[in-house]
Formats: sequence, structure tokens, C-alpha cells
Amino acid sequence: MGKEKGGFLTPKAIANRVKSKGLQKLRWYCQMCQKQCRDENGFKCHCMSESHQRQLLIAGENPASFNNYFSDEFQKEFMQLLKSRFGTKRVQNNVVYNEYIGFKEHIHMNATRWETLSQFTKWLGREGYCKVDQTEKGWFIQYIDRDPRVLARQKELEKAKARERDDEERHAKNIEEMVRKGKEKEAQTANVECTELKRTNDEEKVAFKFGASSSSSGVSEETSAAVKPTKSFPSISSIQSQPSKRKSKSSNSDSNSKKKKSALEEIIAHEQARKKKNNTIVENWLRVGIVVKVTTKRLGERFNKKKGVVVELQDRFIATVVMNNGGDKIKVDQTHLETVLPTFGKKVVIVNGEYRGEIAVMKSINMEEFTADVEICEGRYAGRMAKSIKYEHISKKAE
Repeated sequence: MGKEKGGFLTPKAIANRVKSKGLQKLRWYCQMCQKQCRDENGFKCHCMSESHQRQLLIAGENPASFNNYFSDEFQKEFMQLLKSRFGTKRVQNNVVYNEYIGFKEHIHMNATRWETLSQFTKWLGREGYCKVDQTEKGWFIQYIDRDPRVLARQKELEKAKARERDDEERHAKNIEEMVRKGKEKEAQTANVECTELKRTNDEEKVAFKFGASSSSSGVSEETSAAVKPTKSFPSISSIQSQPSKRKSKSSNSDSNSKKKKSALEEIIAHEQARKKKNNTIVENWLRVGIVVKVTTKRLGERFNKKKGVVVELQDRFIATVVMNNGGDKIKVDQTHLETVLPTFGKKVVIVNGEYRGEIAVMKSINMEEFTADVEICEGRYAGRMAKSIKYEHISKKAE
């Protein structure tokens, strides 16, 4: 009798399945047949097989179409990963590529029209798919989102900002008009000069005539006869004290107007500084006291995809992170970190955008647009809802 065939659960079958899991050497992978061989002997046997030779004959008839097909598939999968995983963040091309080749059935670059990752990165920049720049650390790419919904949302935001600017300009004009009227009133009051009452002759009686003409003199014997004795007139001391009262009132009004004017200017300056600060999206989003996730294997497998708390900032882009599992302290660049979203009702820190630095509570998440709605719970904006904030602009607050 012949030898019985091995089943699915035999030790050899299980060992073969274990060996076939995960990534294996690229030189033993056949892109045409999409077959991964485990060793050199298996790859040699595959190259001599009839199915492989048949695939080579088919590809030899039109090699350009196969090359274009593999190139298009590689570009689509790479851009889909960049869009869904990193969004519009600026990230190093090696970080995206290392995550892309983590898929076992990915398209290998040696089957495409690009020989190196740098050539592919330059091509993305020329075609307008990404913003590309080269630094001392290597090539960096940033996805350009041309989704119609995203563009429509950006237009709505621009319109809202334009309306806000119009309101501010109108408010500023009203304030300027109020300031101008205040200055005119001050100039009119400044032109009126109050003088003390002087008597040329002590024996003469003081009399006043309240008539239509103000040019007649008030100190004479003839006018004293015209004044009725039933009317009472203020004394000289009270008349002399009137200019001082007027001066004190005018000085008080001047000081009040100055105080009001300075308060308005202070409010305007504060609002302009806040808008100038908050309307700019900065590259450095790291903050002390937030939870982040490590996304690099350079520090070891035990730190990859693990979470920690930022306890110190070395500079704008480098942070010291204490890992949650074990309490190890590591120093990581911002490009190898990403924000962490908590569950609903937990606190987050807004690390970028209009309300940067504010503490809020997670309310809802939009999975399609990769945005979240939060409610600010502390500070001067407490109770305000911040809607459609991108995932990378908020991070969980360390407890």
C-alpha cells in the first residue's frame, strides 16, 4: 500500500502554514505568479515550473501593459494608505512605505516603472498628488486632498471667515467713528475757557442782566436798576467755584473717555491676536500631558503601536514619552508619533487649529470624513462646541 497522504492538521501541514505567515524575503517572491517561496530551492523550482514559464510567455507579448498595471496598482494602494492612515499630515516617505509593505500581498516596487522610492516620491510631486520636500532626514510627503466634499467644506470655511472679517471691519469702523466723535467733543470743550470774575471797583454793586444780547457788560449802575429785587443771584464765591467744578467734570469725562477708549482698543487687539494665533495650522503639535502612539519599528518591536504619555519636550518636534506598558522613557520625533482618540465622554486636548491648547470632551466621531465633534469644558470658551475637528488635531488627555 502507498503512503497515506497528510491531512490538514498534520504537524507538517501546520508547520508549513506557520512558515508561510508574515513577510518573507523579497528575492524569493514572484510578482507575475504572485507566489512567495520560502527558500532558494523552492524559488528555483517555481521558476522551472510550467505555470511560471506560461506566465512569462504571456507577459513577453506585451510587457508594457503589465508594467503599467503593476505601477497603477502600487500607486493606488500607496495613496489610499497615505490618505486613510496619515491624512494631510507631513510624513516621511519611508514611514508610509514600511507600513505599506507590511501587507503580504502588496505590489513589489521592482515590478513597477520606478526603481527606487525616491523616484516614486519625485513622481508624486510632479503629478500633483502630494507636496514633496527634501530635508536632511530624507524625503517628506503631504497628501493633497481633492475630494469634492472636502473642497466644499473648505469653501464654506473660507466664506465664514470672510463674513467674520466683514463683521470685524464693520465693528472696527463703528469704533473709529465713536472715537472720532469723542475727539470732536473733547476739542469743543477744550475751546471754551472759563475765567474768574474780577471787580474793578469794590464799592460798585454786582448785577447781572439775562437778556438776548450777551455783549452788554454786567457791572454797571444802569443794569443794576433793571434787575428785579425779587430774583436771587449766586454769590461771588459760588461763581468762583464754578470753573473749578467745570474743570473737574471735564477732567472726569476725559479720563472716562480715555478709559473706555483703551478698553475697546485692548479688546480689539486681543481678538486680533487670538485670531492670528488660532487661524494658523502649525507643524508642531506636541504638548506635555497628551497620550500618543508610537508608529515606528526603529525603537524595537515592543514599542511599535504602543501608547505613552508626553512628559517633556526637547524642542518643537522631539518629545520624551513614558510608555504605558512598563514605564520605559524614550525620546521620539514627532513624525513617529500620532494622536490617540479616547472614548465618548473622555477629555481631549486640542493640539492644533482654532482652539489650540483648550481642553474638551469627546462628543461624536464622523468615520467618513475622519473628523470629531468636541465640547470645550475649561477656560474662557467653556461650553462651546467645536465641530469637524480632524483626528490629528486632537489627542487624549493623560489622566
